Amino acid sequence: MSKGTIRQILLITDGCSNQGEDPVRVSEHIAKQGISVNVIGVLEDDQTEDPTGLTEVNDIAEAGNGVSRIVYAEELSETVQMVTQQAITQTIQSYVSKELKDIFGKEVNEEELSPETKEEVHEIVEDLGETVDLQVLILIDTSASMQHKMSAVRESLNDLVISLRSRLGGYYFSIYHFPTRRQITKRLLSWTNEGAEIAKVFPKLATGGITPTGAALKEAVKMFDEEVIGEEPHYDIIDSSYRSSS
Repeated sequence: MSKGTIRQILLITDGCSNQGEDPVRVSEHIAKQGISVNVIGVLEDDQTEDPTGLTEVNDIAEAGNGVSRIVYAEELSETVQMVTQQAITQTIQSYVSKELKDIFGKEVNEEELSPETKEEVHEIVEDLGETVDLQVLILIDTSASMQHKMSAVRESLNDLVISLRSRLGGYYFSIYHFPTRRQITKRLLSWTNEGAEIAKVFPKLATGGITPTGAALKEAVKMFDEEVIGEEPHYDIIDSSYRSSS
């Protein structure tokens, strides 16, 4: 099994899509391209249980072979790191299972393996989890209801980069948001591994509008092919005059 690069989309949102394509179907299509879709749903501080709208969070991640969590804003930083790492492990385990199937000619449960083989498999998963290269496209819902959660989002992304630096494998991340005034999604930060660039994105980040999650995912996935990894970081600030109610 070659090391390769694990590709992920990390969607951060606080509600269900309310315009455009079905995000669950879009996520399923993205997964077929070898890109997992992870979703974090952000609760309001005064919510005591998961709102109906956030049930879509789990459906999108499941269709996208990803990981999902629904949390309060204060828990966002820890959750972003956890979801990213769990998705890496999940992807690697899937690859290892395919390798075992090729070796044994059938689906193999871990319980069927000898202790020696089981230990070897665990070592492979653990080693690749630290050394595999990672490419994460972060897609942020900036609809009106997310306005007071942006500081938590910024903090969570700063902490994510710190955790990525502790890995042995290489990494690149980019940041996009939706909705925008004239586009479905807009780039805030092109592919980079420099965490300092995050600070240049958020000061003028405006929120507002509807939540076309499916269309945003469909546009975002194109960036894995269109962007050139390794270029100098390029960041864009969205039109701060774009403010409307959801």
